[in-house]
Amino acid sequence: MKRKDFLRHLISNGCELERKGKKHTLFYNPVTSKSATVPRHKELNTFTAKAICKDLGIPIIKTR
Repeated sequence: MKRKDFLRHLISNGCELERKGKKHTLFYNPVTSKSATVPRHKELNTFTAKAICKDLGIPIIKTR
């Protein structure tokens, strides 16, 4: 899955960018008060994307 599409999914579900790091980006969900890191790779593994969604308490992204 493309990182750009995944970030779009996070933002559309109410998550906010907290800070950018060298290797990861930290996102925060104000509704659930949870945060998770997103790796800075062009492609994300499907299992990683599902785990991040679960950690943030948002719906799991649909994959093709």
